Amino acid sequence: MLYSVLKFLHVAGVVLLIGNVTITAFWKVYSDRSNDPRIVANAQRAVIAADWLFTFPAITLIIVGGYGMALIANMDLFADPWLVWGQVLFLISGALWLGVLVPVQIRQARAARIFEPDAPIPESYWRDGRRWLVWGIAATVPLVAATYVMIAK
Repeated sequence: MLYSVLKFLHVAGVVLLIGNVTITAFWKVYSDRSNDPRIVANAQRAVIAADWLFTFPAITLIIVGGYGMALIANMDLFADPWLVWGQVLFLISGALWLGVLVPVQIRQARAARIFEPDAPIPESYWRDGRRWLVWGIAATVPLVAATYVMIAK
């Protein structure tokens, strides 16, 4: 029974994480295209809120569920290639997120706090926005690949 609960938590975390990073990117890009400082600033605040409300809890669910199942099943975390690749891909994504995306999000959030309603949005915000999108896609690909590896095992 506990294994099934952990499996549910793990799968729910994966769905929540991939869903959140995907829809957050879509919503942010869509809002940025408005060129309206109020809309862009609101979307930037929402990106940060979504990370705290969905991304971090989803990561916790994935880790607790995945490692909990492995512990209950007495699995060697490094014996099966699918399990190793799942962990490596998850770590690659996390490293990209923490090393690139979070600092960019923080810069964009700080910039958005001081947007003037009728003034143009600074080029530095747009440059960071492009970087966020490119690295966000790069960080999402390993998540999707890890999901595939876990399902196709």
